[in-house]
Amino acid sequence: MPAPQIATDTIAAAATPPGRGGIGIVRLSGPQAASIAAQLVRLRHPLEHAHARLADVLDADGDEATRIDEALITLFRAPHSYTAEDLVEIATHGSPVVQDLLLRRALELGARLAEPGEFTQRAFLAGRLDLTQAEAVRDLIEAQTLTQARQAASQMGGALSRRVAPVKQSLVGLVALLEAGIDFAEDDVDVTPAQEIARRIAELTPSLAALEASFARGRIVHDGLTLAIVGRPNVGKSSLFNRLVERDRAIVTAKPGTTRDLVTERISIGGIPIELVDTAGLREGREEAEQLGIARSREALADAALVVVVLDATQPLNDEEHRLLAAVESRPAIVAINKSDLLESSSLELTDTNATSHESPPQDSSRLYASNVDGPRSESGSPSCAHDPALDTHLGGLTALRTSALTGEGIPALREKILVLATGGAAAEPGMLTNLRQHQAVITALGALDDAAKANLGGIPHEMILLDLYRALWALDSLTGQTTSDDILSLIFSTFCIGK
Repeated sequence: MPAPQIATDTIAAAATPPGRGGIGIVRLSGPQAASIAAQLVRLRHPLEHAHARLADVLDADGDEATRIDEALITLFRAPHSYTAEDLVEIATHGSPVVQDLLLRRALELGARLAEPGEFTQRAFLAGRLDLTQAEAVRDLIEAQTLTQARQAASQMGGALSRRVAPVKQSLVGLVALLEAGIDFAEDDVDVTPAQEIARRIAELTPSLAALEASFARGRIVHDGLTLAIVGRPNVGKSSLFNRLVERDRAIVTAKPGTTRDLVTERISIGGIPIELVDTAGLREGREEAEQLGIARSREALADAALVVVVLDATQPLNDEEHRLLAAVESRPAIVAINKSDLLESSSLELTDTNATSHESPPQDSSRLYASNVDGPRSESGSPSCAHDPALDTHLGGLTALRTSALTGEGIPALREKILVLATGGAAAEPGMLTNLRQHQAVITALGALDDAAKANLGGIPHEMILLDLYRALWALDSLTGQTTSDDILSLIFSTFCIGK
């Protein structure tokens, strides 16, 4: 933890969003917080720590003042407050006029307007929070899903710090051992053998490697990702989009080329925020507007983290679909074979090439298509199906699912596949890395330990090995903020909202 710092000034800010609401809160923190608050309102009882007091908000000073609102004033004495300073919260009715009046008068009485995140920064500098917990405060405010809120709450509770603590403790022990061997070599203190150093470094690596691996899921939970739904016109992309969104967001008609521009919507699958992008059908555009839509579709396909390629179960693959499937073979992608309700269940043979079971797939893992939509029909009226050999190559490494946007068949399975693809199958765990700063700190620590292990193996003097070990220790300290530079701190807290 950083050494506690005592602020010499008092800050003030609105702690609730701008605009009208049921309640508006003005917050003050610093050595003059209580005295300034007492002058802002007419208290009915003296302020007392952790007790709410009723007060009148006046429109001016002096005997001519008129009450314009009632307020609840709560004082938290240092160090028993969020910032570890005297902190006062004034809760009024949510009128911007009243809040602005209180803020202006607070500034006139000696307070200054708080910078973004300055309340939480003061809590960090006072040792109330470490840096991972401070970042979690921002993450909780910005959470869009319950999973994100749970993750942020876990970090606020110190889950990541507790996960790092044993590794850091062992690393400090190794550093102390080598330092003792160097400092007291003349006092018959044994020099630590290379085998013992190698063993201790090897014990540190697995825990840090597992922590580094947690970033794969933690980043997705924190940031979410973009999923593009692509395919040729009239295969049911917009209908599938509406099914995933669970409302009629995109316009659906029987006419090919209805979607001319990108349609986006944010959803949550398994707590992962996903931005769905419905795209224009990929084909040679016949009009300028459609050509522009198709160009944007190709851009969305290139930018998306995940891709769902929609195929029509009643149609053979065309050249555009062959090229599309080939283009996404090496990317995280799922093939949704839509309109499966139009085929006879007895004549449709579909194998999920990436089935969750560990059984070997049949030798023929292809899909059956209607060889000619306008050709022979079965007695039920469904198109007769014929094997499309080209599909064996193009679906080789992709998950293929049979879906029906009309009936909802396969939609739950599609959601599950999207979740697995998004997280890489990584399970949720407490204390995950959730941002690039944290990830880089752990990567640096792992690299420094690897360098120390190589130096030890090469018989390098312990003084040089210690340099690598100290570099690993500095990286872990920067993770929690114990050795983080002022520039980095300013960058982190500037992303907070004012008043927090």
